[in-house]
Order: sequence, then C-alpha cells, then structure tokens
Amino acid sequence: MFGLSSPYDDVFNEFRRLEREFDALLDGGSTLSGNRNIRSFASGTFPAVNVAANPEAVTVFLFAPGIDPKSLDISIQQNVLSVAGTREVKREEDGTYFRRERFTGSFRRVVALPDDVDPEKVDARYDAGIVHITIGRRASEKPRRIDIQS
Repeated sequence: MFGLSSPYDDVFNEFRRLEREFDALLDGGSTLSGNRNIRSFASGTFPAVNVAANPEAVTVFLFAPGIDPKSLDISIQQNVLSVAGTREVKREEDGTYFRRERFTGSFRRVVALPDDVDPEKVDARYDAGIVHITIGRRASEKPRRIDIQS
C-alpha cells in the first residue's frame, strides 16, 4: 500500500516467474491474453487418445465431446490410423473472456498401429463423446498353440 512493498512481493513474483517458465516448458494451451496454463492441452493434442491392445484387437479411444461423429474423417493406411475433424465452439459475443481452454478449430491425430493389424477388420462407433475404433488383428499373425503328440 501507498507505494510500500511487502516482504512477500518478491516471493509472489518469483512464483509467477516459475509458473511462466513451467508453462513455456510444457507448452500449455494459450489464453486470449497470450498467457499459457500448465493444466491445458498442449497445442495439437485434441482430442485426447488412449490406445489399448489385446491378442484379438487394438482399440483406440478418442475423447471428443461435442463433435458430430459424421464429420470425422477416419482412415488407416500402412498401419497408421488418422482421425481429422473440426470442433466449433460458440463464442459468447457480449462477454469478456479471461481464459478459453476449450479447444476449437481443426484437428488431426495420428496413431501408429502394430504391424499385425488388419485394415479390413475395423469398427468405429461413437458413444457419450468417445469414439471407439477397434482394429482386429490378422489371424495368421496370432500365435497358434501346437500340441505335442505322444
């Protein structure tokens, strides 16, 4: 107050500096003011993706709430799964945004798949904002149990 500095000012300034450095290091999502946030998606990481595998299939989960599944472009070429689309978010015209972390715009995610997937055995469905893509494995690539004759 009144032009006097508190002994805590230096500590808080140091924390703000560290936060800026961490945000720059982790490339958090940007806000309208150009600041970065450590809790945001890094650019180019929408939608979030999980990949699971078992001996029968590989399943890819894309967390894409609010997207029309018919607008997604999903393709497989040379064991690479590609998902592209656009997410449009309505903007509040008469409001002032202090932070905008919800992704909007075009996106593309690419996932490398194991060599034994069969691009002819693909199933994709959308449920509760999650795209489930299941890619079967080739039967010839699965281990075959061989019994020993006695």
